[in-house]
Amino acid sequence: MSFFATTSSAVGYSFLPRFQRRRTPQFTMVLRSDHSVSVDPITILTKLKDECATPTPLLQQVADAMCAQMRAGLAADGGSGLPMIPTYVHDLPTGNEKGLFYALDLGGTNFRVLRVQLGGKDERVVATEFEQVSIPQNLMFGTSEELFDFIALRLANFAAKEDGRFHFSPGRKREIGFTFSFPVKQTSIDSGILIKWTKGFAVSGTTGKDVVACLNEAMIRQGLHMRVSALVNDTVGTLAGAEYYDNDVMVAVILGTGTNACYVEQINAIPKLQGYASSSGKMIISTEWGAFSNGLPLTEFDREMDAASINPGEQIFEKTISGMYLGEIVRRVLLKMAEVGGLFGKSVSQKLAIPFILRTPDICAMQQDNSGDLQAIRSLLYDKAGVESNLSERKTVLEVCDTIVKRGGNLAGAGVVGILQKMEEKSEGLIFGNRIVVAIDGGLYENYPQYRAYLKDSVKELLGTEKSNNVVIDHTKDGSGIGAALLAASNSMYKHNF
Repeated sequence: MSFFATTSSAVGYSFLPRFQRRRTPQFTMVLRSDHSVSVDPITILTKLKDECATPTPLLQQVADAMCAQMRAGLAADGGSGLPMIPTYVHDLPTGNEKGLFYALDLGGTNFRVLRVQLGGKDERVVATEFEQVSIPQNLMFGTSEELFDFIALRLANFAAKEDGRFHFSPGRKREIGFTFSFPVKQTSIDSGILIKWTKGFAVSGTTGKDVVACLNEAMIRQGLHMRVSALVNDTVGTLAGAEYYDNDVMVAVILGTGTNACYVEQINAIPKLQGYASSSGKMIISTEWGAFSNGLPLTEFDREMDAASINPGEQIFEKTISGMYLGEIVRRVLLKMAEVGGLFGKSVSQKLAIPFILRTPDICAMQQDNSGDLQAIRSLLYDKAGVESNLSERKTVLEVCDTIVKRGGNLAGAGVVGILQKMEEKSEGLIFGNRIVVAIDGGLYENYPQYRAYLKDSVKELLGTEKSNNVVIDHTKDGSGIGAALLAASNSMYKHNF
């Protein structure tokens, strides 16, 4: 889900003097109609700020609604609540794990393979090594066997390159944690049925099948002596990786291109799993909170973007707070300001009308411009949207960016508080009365300081000083890969030998 991993270089660009003089953009321009109704950009901005406002009472309503939707989703599948998917992860790493374990992270057009040597309580992670592999485009539209055979072959090649830092006990199968970031209905810690492919994949023969079985069978065909011990999503991997070093980690959030959150729930608080036996009395639940939509402060720009998306009416929370969408919302606001308000002059750049031409790393870079004349914003607007701007217009753009990002960060913080409130219900005061850590990963959170500050501010505002002092929001970078390997270890068939 990382969004800024390869695109954050926009922040801190050195802008050249060629932008000091006004020039004619080399993009197609369309004259505004003289008959159009003119609305001052400041009027549009004022309305935008009003509709995006997140005062404390509204944020508390969002947190309360999130908590209620979580409760409903735990009660039954397919109801009015959030999906609240059981992950069947109830044994988290203890630190006693020893040995060599692998992780495979498949969530897009690349996949990552990783190996981790664990040394137990004293040594923890002794050594790690990873390799990233691009998936040929033809395999994204091929058969299930072709895709998984390719993955298993590259995994076998990687496993064959173990050096002296990694030690494996003879007579055992190598074990792997499989991070699979596509929609699955998980049925156990090491099995899950693919619901559908997303992210540009259209592989035949996999939908409705157990993806772990598909990988295990491919590894057998490639002669690879390895088995999947844990199937997880990246949010769960992040929680496991962070909890390995800090036992107070109870919640994990991904804030990147997309978003999700998971947390540790008491088994007796999951009615839809009535009768399920958990060795720890707990289970990690994947909230799938991107699907939340209750009481969110939405604008015409959000509704238009949603209507034009591939999943209208779905993932509204994600479309309001995640890195995939923040830049696009800003673009839509600026386009209306240009078309009906004359922002950027009498003509409108056709480039500005291209969906997603402004991305979240671009608006992040704009907000880092501390120069007096905002030349960084000037050059970004020219390069990305094909418009020239004066200082007053650039200040308006900056206010639009801040308005959308403040709303997103504040709502994400309210979501975190909603999860904490739900955990508090069954904890008898143990959540807000003790130290609790929320581990957050993803390029949006990592690389956007204003977003990060707004999120933390809203958590503190909602909880108050006393409670918020016990809540630690910790950035956990790339924790999901090691977390998947750790979950393979904690669910190993050989764990009694640790």
